[in-house]
Amino acid sequence: MQSPCLKEATQVCLHGCCPRPFLGLPEAQNPISKPRSTASACRRNFAATTASSFFPDAQFTDHESLPSLKESFAHFTKAYPQYTDSTQVDHIRAQEYQHLSLSKHICLDYIGVGLFSNSQLQTQNANSSSHPPQHSEFPFFSIHHKSVNLKSQLLHGGQGSELESAIKKRITDFLNISESDYCMVFTANKSSAFKLVAESYPFQSSRKLLTVYDYKSEAAETMVQASGKRGARTLFAEFKWPRLRIHSAKLRKMVLRKRKKKKTRGLFVFPLQSRMTGASYSYQWMSIAQENGWHVLLDACALGPKDMDSFGLSLIHPDFLVCSFYKVFGENPTGFGCLFVKKSIVPILESSTCAGIVNLVPPKKLFRFPDDSSGTDTDLEQTSRQGAREDKLATPSSSLGPTPEMHRREGSPKEEGPETSADLVKEKSTRIYGNGSLGIECRGLDQVDSLGLILISSRARCLMNWLINALMKLQYPNTETKIPLVRIYGPKIKFDRGPALAFNVYDWKGEKVEPALVQKLADRNNITLSNGCLHQIWFSDKYAEEREQVIETRRDEGKETRGSKNKAPQGIRVVTAALGFLANFEDTYRLWTFVARFLDADFVEKERWRYTALNQKTVEV
Repeated sequence: MQSPCLKEATQVCLHGCCPRPFLGLPEAQNPISKPRSTASACRRNFAATTASSFFPDAQFTDHESLPSLKESFAHFTKAYPQYTDSTQVDHIRAQEYQHLSLSKHICLDYIGVGLFSNSQLQTQNANSSSHPPQHSEFPFFSIHHKSVNLKSQLLHGGQGSELESAIKKRITDFLNISESDYCMVFTANKSSAFKLVAESYPFQSSRKLLTVYDYKSEAAETMVQASGKRGARTLFAEFKWPRLRIHSAKLRKMVLRKRKKKKTRGLFVFPLQSRMTGASYSYQWMSIAQENGWHVLLDACALGPKDMDSFGLSLIHPDFLVCSFYKVFGENPTGFGCLFVKKSIVPILESSTCAGIVNLVPPKKLFRFPDDSSGTDTDLEQTSRQGAREDKLATPSSSLGPTPEMHRREGSPKEEGPETSADLVKEKSTRIYGNGSLGIECRGLDQVDSLGLILISSRARCLMNWLINALMKLQYPNTETKIPLVRIYGPKIKFDRGPALAFNVYDWKGEKVEPALVQKLADRNNITLSNGCLHQIWFSDKYAEEREQVIETRRDEGKETRGSKNKAPQGIRVVTAALGFLANFEDTYRLWTFVARFLDADFVEKERWRYTALNQKTVEV
């Protein structure tokens, strides 16, 4: 029987109109709470306000006719007066992240939480001695990769160095996780954490692996492959077209026990939010899974910076939790992942030595001479910004060295915007910023803590829903079918959606513009997006014809599938964007005006000509 205190724990009102934001808690514990109907009305009012506030009767058919930034912002603040309560974010951005304004670059490809601010980086560079290199990639502590036994590390690894202990303490405090209940190891990235679990979990006795992802996740695929070699049987949740909600009936059937046996079923891997579509999922699924004999792994990488405060681990205690952290927003996406394991679960893990765990190395160990060490810690890695992005939104277009799954560009078939390429994972050390002492100051985390869950979530909600509403108003002129420029996948205007967006751009003939091309043109316009692939989509008979139009296929040698010879279902390639806590209205406005340029049928060719005329290297698109 499910505990009543878990009833719709995801229903959290952050709009400011409800004194009881955590709507899932029992009324008895919230004497000042309003009725549930108030929360429902709050959500309905929010959606209605969003739809009617921004030129409600207008459709924009020409990118040159769009309202100005000033006019649009006036409409925006009128519709969302609560946005002005978040001006503290703008002050932090202006004071601590000046490089965003100076570069005019919009970063919509970061997933995870930033450890440090750009002002810290600049201060460290200015204070560095003449001995260390003077550039923005200079590390103040290093990540050293090692192959160890996860179970032994959890049981006997101890707290690590004084530096590692300090960082662990700061992260566990930030995430609201009890050190008495969980032990933690640093990992190269999200994929590494998933693989560590897959190679240590007792799949021989608890044979099932059930994942809930509406997109192709490199970390999840890594886990599927590793667990499959150890005898696991993999099950996948499906998502209903067109809103991409979880197919509850199918998932419930897979989760529930058919017989009353106490035997552990297997591992249930669950994200509370899609890092691509922004769809939010109920905490109840984790509770139901645990009640039916599953161990639960919570993928927290796509959660907002303070979403763990609403989760709190006070109602549901997952057996494993994976999250990721990057260095500096807009400056360097590299970082590390964290794997938390419930202490009561450690004894059931199997001994298996594998790569993926990392140590944080104090700065003094970076400058040893070759006769003191192997030399691997003395070589500073010169990783370009794009080469360092592996953990961005879902399928990065390039690999992000030994980075966590917190930041990545979805352009390559690799995985999560923060994930790592096989080659880079083999590197022995990566660097991340600190202040050069054991008293590490994680100013990025401090800033998020000072802002809090309600302010951060409310700001992101306003920006994302405005952007979706604005994108849906772009339409080609003089077409009988009124072809929209943009198609959005998953939730559209919705109160409790996440700050991630999956969409595609279509030309005037209704043909999709390749997501990789949209991403490249955005990059040329100083906007960094990602792209990825939606999958495990379920179509009812009603949408059978539409399925043939939207699902892409790929040719597989030696394989035949029904309907298309030698072609296997691929999913839907999409462009993805994610709003971090530092995003502002100008960021969303500039993305909107960029996408609107595709209303010009000659836009792509004009861009190609412009770059050729400037004698720049022609990039095949």
